[in-house]
Amino acid sequence: MGAANCVAAASPKSWTTDFVLLAAIWGSSFLFMRMGAVEFGPLPTAAVRVTIAALFLLPLVWLRGLLPVLQKNWKRVFFIGILNSGIPFACFSFALLSISTGLASILNATVPMFGALIAWLWLKDKPTAWRFAGLVIGFSGVALLAWDQASFKPNASGVAPVWAVLACLLACVCYGISASYTKRYLSGFPPLVTAAGSQIGATLGLSLPAWWLWPARMPGASAWLALLAVGVVCTSIAYILFFRLIENAGPARALSVTFVVPVFAVFYGVLFLGESITPWMLGCAAVIVCGTALSTGLLRPGRRRAMLP
Repeated sequence: MGAANCVAAASPKSWTTDFVLLAAIWGSSFLFMRMGAVEFGPLPTAAVRVTIAALFLLPLVWLRGLLPVLQKNWKRVFFIGILNSGIPFACFSFALLSISTGLASILNATVPMFGALIAWLWLKDKPTAWRFAGLVIGFSGVALLAWDQASFKPNASGVAPVWAVLACLLACVCYGISASYTKRYLSGFPPLVTAAGSQIGATLGLSLPAWWLWPARMPGASAWLALLAVGVVCTSIAYILFFRLIENAGPARALSVTFVVPVFAVFYGVLFLGESITPWMLGCAAVIVCGTALSTGLLRPGRRRAMLP
């Protein structure tokens, strides 16, 4: 039996727990980044996060005897770390100073859509008519959501919300580019090597600007604990869960975890930060999720009809 058949035959019970746990963990990352960025600032927050993750993952690479693989391919792996972790984490940390964790997580749900668009433009992975329609629908939802936040007037944080929205979208574009880069240049690499090496690369890329922008006043214990949680749990452990989910449930189901993350992020934001969510946000989120599901092929209208005799 081939690998694809093994995945198809896998019982939902074997991966459902990982799926829900991963969504809950990644949903909490927005809360922890917000707590850290308030005292550390965006770039130091991102730098501390990836440094903690690198320190956690590197010993695992050494214990499994994968250091030679990392040493041989360090340039590409380190580069993908800057693109897939360093820049996006800094962008989200910046954005969370002026917009809610719920809004940031909804924008983050566009990652698969940007990935599909970039794969089309770069890898010539031409979408079907339905997938193209999904891109149009998804980007329409993003435009509506961004328009609602399109204020250039700084709020209490001193940052205009429109810049925060654009920072989130830049992070999503980086994720999309890194996915195509990984598929083209890092295909077949051990996932643990890519995960650890990328965090090392992000650490090196952020170290100098983080040192330059390090806060004059030492952050408090709560901020340090928040970054410890986002580094160990939301980055290191989450990577392990994600790669295990790909193995047990397949890449399509693993990718769909992005749609569940905002549910947890909104819940955490309301519960711990007193944030509110508007009907407009919910409506735009529904449009974005539907468009993303179509653009990535997770939702295929007519598939059931085609299976009928």
